Amino acid sequence: MPIDTADVIRALERDEVVPAFQPVVELRTGRLSGFEVLARWQSPTRGLVLPPNFISIAEETGLIGSLTHQVLRKAFRCISTLPAPLSLAINISPIQMRYASLPSQIRDAAEEAGFPLNRLTIEITESALFGDLPPVQKVAMALKDMGCRLAIDDFGTGYSSLAHLQALPFDDVKIDRSFVENMTTVRDSRKIVAAIVALGHTLGLTTVAEGVETEQQASILQSLDCDRGQGWLYGRPAPAESIVSLVAAPGRTISDASSKQDDGRAVSSLDTHGQLQAIYDGAPVGLAFLDSNLRHVTVNRQLAEMTGIPVADHNGKTVKEVVPKLYPAIEPYLLRALKGEAVINVEVARVGLDNDEGTRTSLVSYLPARDETNSVIGISVAIVDISPRKRAEKALHAIAEDHRFMLETHPHASWTMDANGSNLVVNPPAVHMSGFGDDWTRNLGWLGSIHPVDQQPTMNAVRLALRTKSSLDIQYRVHTVDGDWRWLRSRGEPRFAAPGKNQNWFGFIEDVDKHKRLEDALIESQIETQFLLHAAQNNFQPHKVVKGIVVSDA
Repeated sequence: MPIDTADVIRALERDEVVPAFQPVVELRTGRLSGFEVLARWQSPTRGLVLPPNFISIAEETGLIGSLTHQVLRKAFRCISTLPAPLSLAINISPIQMRYASLPSQIRDAAEEAGFPLNRLTIEITESALFGDLPPVQKVAMALKDMGCRLAIDDFGTGYSSLAHLQALPFDDVKIDRSFVENMTTVRDSRKIVAAIVALGHTLGLTTVAEGVETEQQASILQSLDCDRGQGWLYGRPAPAESIVSLVAAPGRTISDASSKQDDGRAVSSLDTHGQLQAIYDGAPVGLAFLDSNLRHVTVNRQLAEMTGIPVADHNGKTVKEVVPKLYPAIEPYLLRALKGEAVINVEVARVGLDNDEGTRTSLVSYLPARDETNSVIGISVAIVDISPRKRAEKALHAIAEDHRFMLETHPHASWTMDANGSNLVVNPPAVHMSGFGDDWTRNLGWLGSIHPVDQQPTMNAVRLALRTKSSLDIQYRVHTVDGDWRWLRSRGEPRFAAPGKNQNWFGFIEDVDKHKRLEDALIESQIETQFLLHAAQNNFQPHKVVKGIVVSDA
């Protein structure tokens, strides 16, 4: 039996038009993000009547305002306790967008039920933007001022125009079900969906796909980084009494699925996406792409492991939402990248994960991503965990400090020398003993303090030890601060490093001046004694003996 105007009037008078609620989910996680409110006519004689059978009659007869009010009032009342941040969306007829009373009608219904308007999305079809646009813009701005979000519905069908996206302050763009339905078989449909998603991200809009019915479709939409989806795969429109169970149900995650192209070839959900994703996830560094609003569009597994936050909990969220404590430290670099500057090799430190000790340090690069007009549309982020290197550097520094402390506080004079013999490091007792200053410890400068007679023998001994990697034991005289010469003895041993690496030398300095002078005096005494004995035996009378040299009157 055909439906006429009288039937619709009676349905409204009897309050027979009721809301149905279709789940809208986050595609990456499968978690519920809210519901779209759909009108259903629950006729006692006809049963359930779907919108195509009565909405057009209501629009033509001017009853659409009463119908919308009836559905909204019931929807707000049914879902007033919906936990935040779950939201509602409702499609408004193009005709209603020219009614100046629409904003107050929506506000009154929401206030009556205590539903916050900042969790309500008004969906507007593109046909509402044809003709006299200023009245539509005035109504839209009033809705925005009340806190509502705006979505352009069924984008890509009819007389689609990019100008429509600029006509109103839209927050969301909805992809028509006709494109979603054909994605798995028609390549052009995939390209159109990909283009709409990319356009939405470029303009900072949330993308919502309608008519998602299969896991293959959901997998492709995930690959394209579409934000949200709704359709029979996630739930059919349900009555108000089903809301509690729908909210409590676990999220439905979708694994990667393959599909058939129109040419019959088996391919990944988005042609080469699977291969590219494998490379992305297999990269030894953390990788992410942020849109112009600093929301995570794509994140690889390495980055998720570094942050300790699952991939699904990154996507669609801003950097500030994912790492709120770290955000103030990295925000300046992100803003510089959004302005077109490549910021590379920034050291970022943060407290380690629960099972980690100490601080984790990463080397991060922020590179601006540009579109074909050279405008920055996002940021490519690359992160390398350098914590092991930093810990090794810290350990080496500690060892070096311990070594320096040992040298400085050691009671005996000590020295270290590199494998070329050109750089000498001495501790304070050695400085005091040898007179080696800072200017003597570089580039063989220490030879300058050695007695000219001892310089060449000393250098020859050092070179021999360096060449043969044998022990070093030399004696030489150094010039003291009082202008005299003092005998020192240096002994050292090589410390071998890894193959192919230079070794260092470590040793000690002894003050052997007294011993050396006594030794010289003993030698002179022995020479004098032998000479006197020889003179006596040969009846030779020397006048005197000076340091082993005979001086006579002859």
